[in-house]
Amino acid sequence: MWRLTTFVRFIAAGLAAATFVPADAGAASLQVAPVTVDIPPPGAAAAVTLRNTGSRPLSAQIRVVRWTQEGGADRFTPATEVVASPPAATMGPGQDYAVRIIRLDKTPIASETAYRLLVDELPDPAAQTNGAVALVVRYSIPVFFNGPDSAPPRLAWSVDRRGGKLTAVARNEGGRRLRIARLRVKDGAGRVVSFGDGLAGYVLAGATMRFVAPGGAPSLGGRASISAETDLGPLNAPASGDH
Repeated sequence: MWRLTTFVRFIAAGLAAATFVPADAGAASLQVAPVTVDIPPPGAAAAVTLRNTGSRPLSAQIRVVRWTQEGGADRFTPATEVVASPPAATMGPGQDYAVRIIRLDKTPIASETAYRLLVDELPDPAAQTNGAVALVVRYSIPVFFNGPDSAPPRLAWSVDRRGGKLTAVARNEGGRRLRIARLRVKDGAGRVVSFGDGLAGYVLAGATMRFVAPGGAPSLGGRASISAETDLGPLNAPASGDH
């Protein structure tokens, strides 16, 4: 019978993607701080700290991917204009390690650009045993580079039903992202549809993002409205659309 030699924790820090968090996720030895990197203009670099809190040495792979949103969903592609230095690290027990995120592209930034710093703990061959499955930790850290004139986020909301699901669609006409949590849709009769009490995701600058409610798509009557918690405070907004 297979057993897990280590546990997996995928720290999203706002990533709208599949997450596997086992009950003993706190056993992970690799820690990363901060969990969001926001680089103001004219900055072109920042640092994060990796820490080995375990009793054994560990190795990690570090890379950067470009983060965009297309068709109402997150998309990640390899980045060449922003890199992590160094791209790999080995740490002894209790050791800290500094990693720099560097923007190589000298083109001025107009609207905020978004990336993800991926930090993967590599399996320890010495900890492998026959019949064991070694799973490791992945951190996905949001990284944002801002321009001097990046406009604040400005969202327009609509609600529709697609594939038997109620969907809230946010179009960000501003120049910075907005982080969305505790998303709710309310109709004119006061009925509320919850999208969950945690993080729904981000709406990146100049992008459109679709948030799908769990469960079926109830009929809503009258004018719908949106409420949520954001990194800029509470959000309350009207929503258009056929619902």
